[in-house]
Amino acid sequence: MRRLHVAAASLNQIPLDWDGNRDRIVGAISAARDNGVQILCLPELAITGYGCEDMFLAPEMGKSAFEVLREVAAKCEEITVAVGLPIWFQSSVFNAVALIVDTEIIGIVCKQNLAGDGLHYEPRWFKPWPVDIVDTYETEGGDWIPIGDLVFDISGIRVGFEVCEDAWVAERPGSRLARRGVDLILNPSASHFAFGKQAVRERFVLEGSRAFACAYVYANLLGNEAGRIIYDGGTVIASGGKLVSTGRRFSFKDFVLTQAVVDIGLSRMHQARQASHRPALGEDHQDTILVAADHLKKKTSSAAIGGEQFDRIYSKEEEFTKAMALGLFDYLRKSYSQGFVVSLSGGADSAACAVLVKLMVDLSVAELGEDGFHKKLSHIDFGKAERVERLLGSVYQATRNSGDVTLNAAKTIAAAIGAEFQVWDIDALVVGYREMVEKGIGRKLEWETDDITLQNIQARTRAPGVWMLTNIRNALLLATSNRSEAAVGYATMDGDTCGGISPISGIDKAFLRIWLRWLETEGSDEINTIPELDCINKQAPTAELRPQSENQTDEGDLMPYPILDAIEKLAIRDKKLPLDVFEVMTEEFGEKYSASDMKIWVTRFFRLWTRNQWKRERYAPGFHLDDENLDPKTWCRFPILSSGFARELAALAELD
Repeated sequence: MRRLHVAAASLNQIPLDWDGNRDRIVGAISAARDNGVQILCLPELAITGYGCEDMFLAPEMGKSAFEVLREVAAKCEEITVAVGLPIWFQSSVFNAVALIVDTEIIGIVCKQNLAGDGLHYEPRWFKPWPVDIVDTYETEGGDWIPIGDLVFDISGIRVGFEVCEDAWVAERPGSRLARRGVDLILNPSASHFAFGKQAVRERFVLEGSRAFACAYVYANLLGNEAGRIIYDGGTVIASGGKLVSTGRRFSFKDFVLTQAVVDIGLSRMHQARQASHRPALGEDHQDTILVAADHLKKKTSSAAIGGEQFDRIYSKEEEFTKAMALGLFDYLRKSYSQGFVVSLSGGADSAACAVLVKLMVDLSVAELGEDGFHKKLSHIDFGKAERVERLLGSVYQATRNSGDVTLNAAKTIAAAIGAEFQVWDIDALVVGYREMVEKGIGRKLEWETDDITLQNIQARTRAPGVWMLTNIRNALLLATSNRSEAAVGYATMDGDTCGGISPISGIDKAFLRIWLRWLETEGSDEINTIPELDCINKQAPTAELRPQSENQTDEGDLMPYPILDAIEKLAIRDKKLPLDVFEVMTEEFGEKYSASDMKIWVTRFFRLWTRNQWKRERYAPGFHLDDENLDPKTWCRFPILSSGFARELAALAELD
């Protein structure tokens, strides 16, 4: 029997933060060694951060990354560590992992399958390493290090790598590693958060450990690293098809260490008994790096870490809450902003943004403690102010079309979460703009002829004042538009789209309303309910920009939100054209809505979608929460100018 104490660490890194990234890496290494870990896997591109974008193409960046690698290696006494970094080699950049054994860099493995879909653009910067190719990398100091498709034999423990995307493809490198008889596969990853994605990660880790008859250690990044992407951690350790340990997700700490003791002898027995196993007999073994390490010869047992450790499974509502809280917390501290400001309208979207700041505070304090919370936000002077009051300013901006229901709702929510709250009457400003333009064009503006114009000026008039408040507080202004509105452009540019960050732009309105009701009545062990949200949840969403006698509602202006979101998924995610969308929608919703209404709504969606691409191009950065994002900069590309599906919509119009 040969047991091995292994670990994966999730790290909260920052692009190009050489010293900070190094210190967090060294902190994780030190914690692992103190816990008796023999082999530690760190995340993909941990030294530079994953989100460096085109800076990966800067030669000096590659030089700095290798310098930091040497600094990290010097701290790896009596431990084996895998750490990710970009490597410049033969005028190309490779997404690589260096393996350090007892302070010596013994080899560099390069990623073979690059992520090039969704928000990933790795082929823009990196070259894929070819299968079965090994070369040597010469350092500036004149040292030669093996590089390529390598296997490592460390005192009899055979170690191989799958780097993130390598494990998501059909022909995984693990199949070849199994033929080489590896005992342990390490997977340094940078896998962004999406709803339900942790279950997918666990499946391929489990299947890899079963099919390849080995132990498998999966590491991931943590936190909002570079602005749009949230990493949830989600480290996983499995052996022989069984889950051994999973790390805490959505942590506010610098790193999370996930440990396990795996039985290498048992894995070898499983591999030997597999009828399908075909060892790589008679092949050239120049790809295997042999090295001795005394720390791998130490005896260990499961008692060293207290047995199995598992993070619990979260509902979609909990995942949303935790991901958003972590995303906002990191955006706040990494931008060195003094807090947030929101124009609190008394509706669902702005209430959600405000409540998320409160939840950010609650969850981070619960994990970090008072001292840890203030240390993380040491650039903010809280004084004697309450935490949420110091971090969140809110203002209700009324016009003659505003009502007591939304005013009271805004007051109620602000009081419930402890935010600073003000009420401004901006009607005189709106009237001033209206009269100025009427004088210029020589006629009166009327609702019958100038509906959109008169709505938009109210929304836009709210922007300058709230931007002033944001500047005074040296804060981040939260834009309050959701994904459903982004899809059809149901937002006033330079009005409700104003902001430095748009936290809910990646979530649809239907789910947002479900989440608010969940938060009002259910919550969880970690997430307290906010009963005061009743004042939001009982309202029909409204822009409240027309005279109150018209009883304006969002769904009246557009269509029912569940219909809008369903059309969006079919048209944008699934790339179906109008006729196909109409057919699917009538099949799914035919009992509740007429075909004539559905035709109107499908036509309206496609027209508004194409007409308003320019708005989506101008949205403030938002968080990626699922694989249906509409962000044209990082996910969903569409031309600003197009025919607007003219032929396709004409065919739909002719349909009986």
